[in-house]
Amino acid sequence: MQSKGQKSQRLMQEGLKFGQLKHRLVAGVDEVGRGPLAGDVVAAAVILDPTKPIKGLDDSKKLSEKQRLECLSRIEEDAICFAVARASVEEIDQINILRASLIAMARAVSALSTQPEFVYVDGNQLPKWKYASEAVVRGDATIAGIAAASIVAKVTRDREMIALESTYPGYGFAKHKGYPTPTHLAALKALGPCVLHRRSFAPVANVLK
Repeated sequence: MQSKGQKSQRLMQEGLKFGQLKHRLVAGVDEVGRGPLAGDVVAAAVILDPTKPIKGLDDSKKLSEKQRLECLSRIEEDAICFAVARASVEEIDQINILRASLIAMARAVSALSTQPEFVYVDGNQLPKWKYASEAVVRGDATIAGIAAASIVAKVTRDREMIALESTYPGYGFAKHKGYPTPTHLAALKALGPCVLHRRSFAPVANVLK
C-alpha cells in the first residue's frame, strides 16, 4: 500500500503527464495570502519541464521552510519559466479578497516569459482570461505545476512580510506573516492598523469602529 506522501507524488506526476499529453506548455498557478489581515495576496505561475521532474513538490503548507527553499531552488533551475504577481491591499479592500486573488493569478500567468497552452488553477474558480484552463480543488496536492506555484508564492510572500517587519515594527509580521494569530490581534488592538492592514477584514474594521 502506498503511503500518503507516495500517493500525493504519484497524483502530481500523473497530473503533469496528463497535461503534457495534450499540451506542450502547461502552467500551474496558485496564490498565497487570502487569510491574512495584512499584506498583498501573492500569486505565482510555473511551467515545469516534463523532462526534469522535481522531487519533493507538495502543497507549500505541508512543507517545512527548508523543504520549500530546496524546492524553490530546483524550480528556479529546472522550470521552463515562472512568474510572480500580486493584488494590493487597496485592491483587496476595493473588490474583495476572492476577486483580488483571481486577478493576481491572471497577472502571474500573463507575466510568464513563455505563454502556456493550458493552465491548471488551484481552487474551484477560474479567472476571466483567454487561456484554456481547469480549476482543480486541492490542486496544490495533486498537480505538480500548482504545487510548484504554491511554493514560489509562499516563499515570496513570506520574505516580503519579514522585510516589512522593520518598516512596521510591533505587529510581528516576520513571525505570523499577517495571519490573525493572538499576538497579531493583540498588537492590532494596541497599536491600531497600519497601511498594510486590510480594512475590509472584520478584525481590522472592528478596531477602527
